[in-house]
Amino acid sequence: AGISEEESHLRSYKEVRGYHIHAENGDIGHCDDFIAEDDFWITRYLVVDTANWHPARRVVLSPEWIEKINWGDKKIHVDLTKDQIKNCPDYKPEEPVNRVYEMRLYDYYGRPKYWEDVSNREQIRA
Repeated sequence: AGISEEESHLRSYKEVRGYHIHAENGDIGHCDDFIAEDDFWITRYLVVDTANWHPARRVVLSPEWIEKINWGDKKIHVDLTKDQIKNCPDYKPEEPVNRVYEMRLYDYYGRPKYWEDVSNREQIRA
C-alpha cells in the first residue's frame, strides 16, 4: 500500500500558494509566494499577503514558525498572533531580503537566528 496524497508532506510551491495563514487568534491572509536561498535550495520565507487588513500589505514569515499545515483545509498555522504579524518590519518585494532585514525581523519576533544556529552552520558548510 502506498502513501495517500493526504499523508504525504511533499507539496509544490504552486499548490501551497494561496493557502490561508492562520495565526493564534485567526486568519491573517494567504501565502502569496516564497523566498528561497539559491545556494542551498532552502525555503527561507513565506510571503504572506495580508489582504484581510486595510491597507493590505505583504510580510514574510520563516517556515520555522509554522506549527502545522492542514492540507485538507489548505491552512498554514503559525505560532504568532495577528498583532505580531501586523506590526512586523515592512517587507518590500522590490528590495532583496538581506542580513540587515533578517536581523530586524528575527529580533522583532524574538526568535533564534538561523545563521547563528550551530547545527545549521554545519549543514551550510557541508
